[in-house]
Amino acid sequence: MNYEIVPEALNKKGSCVKEHKYTLTIVIPYYNGKKFIERAIKSVNNQTIMASELIVVNDGSKEDEKAYLYGLKDQYDFKIIDKENGGQGDARNVGVNNATTNFVCFLDQDDFYKMNHNEILLAAIPPEPNNMGFIYADISEADGDGNIISTSMVKDHSSHPKVTVMECLRRDMFILPSASLIKVSAFKSVGGFDTSFTGYEDDDLFLRLFRAGYDHIFLDKSVTVWCIHTESTSYSVKMSRSRMKYLIKLMQMFPDEPARGRYYFRELLIPRFQHLVINDYITAIKNNSKNKDELEKLFLNYYKMVISNLHVSKKEKLKLGVFMLMACHFPKRLFLIILRFR
Repeated sequence: MNYEIVPEALNKKGSCVKEHKYTLTIVIPYYNGKKFIERAIKSVNNQTIMASELIVVNDGSKEDEKAYLYGLKDQYDFKIIDKENGGQGDARNVGVNNATTNFVCFLDQDDFYKMNHNEILLAAIPPEPNNMGFIYADISEADGDGNIISTSMVKDHSSHPKVTVMECLRRDMFILPSASLIKVSAFKSVGGFDTSFTGYEDDDLFLRLFRAGYDHIFLDKSVTVWCIHTESTSYSVKMSRSRMKYLIKLMQMFPDEPARGRYYFRELLIPRFQHLVINDYITAIKNNSKNKDELEKLFLNYYKMVISNLHVSKKEKLKLGVFMLMACHFPKRLFLIILRFR
């Protein structure tokens, strides 16, 4: 183990905590999150191994939300960095660029750590971590109030640890920054988070770390509570936009290689993304969403990608084409009736 009990190392409650030889920064992006932020900060301050520093990056919050955050500094020890709104990925990058430690962990403002989050992740650092990129663990799913629904979100939704790039592309990677310990030098070497994304930026980062050849370790333990609620970005049109951007980026990164029998788009990307693109559009039609036109454009862009790919079968193209004609040209009521019987 890389830690020892140090009597003088005390948390704010005055109880003895463990000290680790590697230094750790926690970064929390904050955007109009006063409903949840104190719970997140408390979880960082209640660790069995304390981080060296906690940085909360205020990503252009409203004045009253900003004032609330500053008010918490009277009770908790953390640093605030104020910046113009640039999204969660940009806020995380700013936090890492201001970190003074070997390793970094992230925490979303509406989630919280279990008490041994830091201890479990730090204990897994190998004796010679020169090529170590990241260590990640499982995560518990909860509702907005923190009531647990599942304790194995990561393991239940994907395969771990990652061994091939095909495993990284076949489905969402389910490597959550809030349950990960990342080496700062590795993070910076791949350019940090891609700030053009407002969803899938996590998958994109860890895919680039994997492709850069960094070692990683998966721990079959839940260390963080991920609170999923209707205010989450996952439920907004931002996720749909970002999904399409990420799909396009993956197509550019992984063009088909017929000579090697590798058809990334047909065999990996279509099964992963097509049902999501279609379901977003169907949901918008059913709910007569104000974003229906935008989601229709995203669907049509996806349709063009499929039609133009030489390696997708005519049968699959025809099925998608029929759906496209019905969705875009049939009366809404008739289209919804047809959907019931598909």
